[in-house]
Amino acid sequence: MNKDISPNIFRAYDIRGIYNKDISPPLMYKIGLAFGTYVKNTLKGKEVVVGNEIRQSSIPLVYSFISGVTATGIDVVYVGTTAFGQTLYAGWFLEKTATAFVTASHLPPEWNGIKFYHSDGVGFSEEELMKIRDITIDEKYLLVEWGEIGSSISYEIKDKYEEFFKQKFRFTEKMKVALDCGGGSTTLSAPEIFSSLGIEITRIYCDTDPTFSGRPSDPKPENLTELVKAVTKNGCNFGVAFDGDGDRAVIVDDLGRILSADQTGIIIGQYGLSKKEGTIIANVECSKSVAEQLEPLGYRVKQIPVGHTFLTIEAKNEKSPLGVESSGHIILPEYFLFDDALVTPLKIAEILNKEKIRLSTLVDKIPTYPLRKEEIHCVDDIKFAAVDLLKKKLLSKYDDINTMDGVRINLKEGWVLIRPSNTSPVIRMTIEADNEETIEELAIEFKGNLMESIIEIQARR
Repeated sequence: MNKDISPNIFRAYDIRGIYNKDISPPLMYKIGLAFGTYVKNTLKGKEVVVGNEIRQSSIPLVYSFISGVTATGIDVVYVGTTAFGQTLYAGWFLEKTATAFVTASHLPPEWNGIKFYHSDGVGFSEEELMKIRDITIDEKYLLVEWGEIGSSISYEIKDKYEEFFKQKFRFTEKMKVALDCGGGSTTLSAPEIFSSLGIEITRIYCDTDPTFSGRPSDPKPENLTELVKAVTKNGCNFGVAFDGDGDRAVIVDDLGRILSADQTGIIIGQYGLSKKEGTIIANVECSKSVAEQLEPLGYRVKQIPVGHTFLTIEAKNEKSPLGVESSGHIILPEYFLFDDALVTPLKIAEILNKEKIRLSTLVDKIPTYPLRKEEIHCVDDIKFAAVDLLKKKLLSKYDDINTMDGVRINLKEGWVLIRPSNTSPVIRMTIEADNEETIEELAIEFKGNLMESIIEIQARR
């Protein structure tokens, strides 16, 4: 067993760490060996697609990874430095066994990592990632003789990717959109694709910037000041901000208001789907307004654990027309199962084109509720046990309770979600209710319950 490899870089949805501290080219070579071994032995595949985002560390990491994959006898189609959606589209279009994308998504520039997907765009499950982790740490690689080493060819998917969107979207109305790529990987695809569709764009941070010096790669509201200004100043129909690699989009309406993923998902469910039927996927952090607004139309809303991999898996299993993740991942399976962030703003543009209405008017029709998020410090070795104990206590007290990801208590006046962080020594508490007074009451009650469980677990140690 290789004790130099930290198992902590292997997360529930991806592999990530700080460059040359947690993750390095030599380690990425070993991860390539493990991935190639898994593809060959378990998936019975022969070819994979590999791409990478724009970070400065991506090139040494991706070449090391490809070297490891080909050393197991697997052939690689390398699509180069691209946005997330472009690489995933290549794997889907070319029907290869799996796709790997070197990225750290929304994290700061010193971070990097890699994500894995099946040919249909569904992310590798946590179980699959742990198998790759075990192969890496135990060094149980499949190595082939020199004559069986896999090939690596470069492939340009850009034109086919752009053509896909031109076939799927048509606009009869003049559309004006402010585009904030944050200097990330969507600079390589979004401006050109939007322009090719006849959309007039206002560019914000649309030059590639591997250090994210213009704005951070995470499109949080506090990072979108320039986008909000541009939307209102230029009279845009709406604005959109992408994260670092292009798997999340945040929409800004024509009045400069930043929409939550819940609001965006509701609008798509109300106006953007051809049939008002089927199961819509929403994670346990999503607002109660999702079910309130969409179920009366004929949909069923199914809650899932937090994490974009769960979103893709459940969307496939349920043959869902729409999947919404509270952090901003949105899936529209009528196009594909992976969360390409370009689809979200183009679907919003399609809705505005069809309805001939301002986005702000649609937003105003959606009720919003007060929301509070709080982090309670709790050391890693007891945080899961404390939440498990809390679950047992609450299950005997409340009728409508969800324990698939932490514990969510659904009440008439709102809901409370308590879940341990997968990556930090904290337990997160999220509360949504009809008013601030109720939120305060719920916060006092359930934080008190949680602290009692933490103290009880500490006393047992």
